[in-house]
Amino acid sequence: MKRGLFLTFEGTEGVGKSTQLKNAAEMLESAGVPVLVTREPGGTPMAEAIRELLLAPREEPVHELTELLLMFAARAQHLHTRILPALAAGQWVLCDRFTDATFAYQGGGRGVSRDIIGQLETLVQGSVRPDHVILLDAPVAVGMARARHRGALDRFEQESVAFFERIRAAYHERAQAHPERYHRVDASAPLAEVSARVRELIQGFLRSNG
Repeated sequence: MKRGLFLTFEGTEGVGKSTQLKNAAEMLESAGVPVLVTREPGGTPMAEAIRELLLAPREEPVHELTELLLMFAARAQHLHTRILPALAAGQWVLCDRFTDATFAYQGGGRGVSRDIIGQLETLVQGSVRPDHVILLDAPVAVGMARARHRGALDRFEQESVAFFERIRAAYHERAQAHPERYHRVDASAPLAEVSARVRELIQGFLRSNG
């Protein structure tokens, strides 16, 4: 059986990842492609429990290495019990964030060494990487204004503007370093334009994978 394609949707807060992931899944399903829609951190009951630990606001300071190791603990469970079996079964996997987010948030945002993140990436994933990364990119002020309208902010969403500027810069660095995998979409454009661009990308993946 032909292996499925692994697509991830990345970006800072409030850029519309959930909306575009849902649209992409509907488009693939209408084309007869079996799809698994999932997210990180999370994706399995154990990984979702770790997500709750990571996102809940708390008085106790969370050390950056604690945060990093919890991210990869959730990822190991998610990858090996859900993502890899789905890909092996021929499903396309659409994931809301993956390890590129760790390089951006924990690397760019927290200042954790990229070498340390890379070591954990290899330990947990081996050679597995997303086939394509759709980077929904918008100015931080735009994304945070949207995020505030969603309701109570989680532990990450409560961080400073400077934190998210570092994250956005890290995503840009990743995109420049891996142009064969990264596809930047201007998420500050009107929703119809963003959706049209994502549809265009999905159509291209379908053609190249056909």
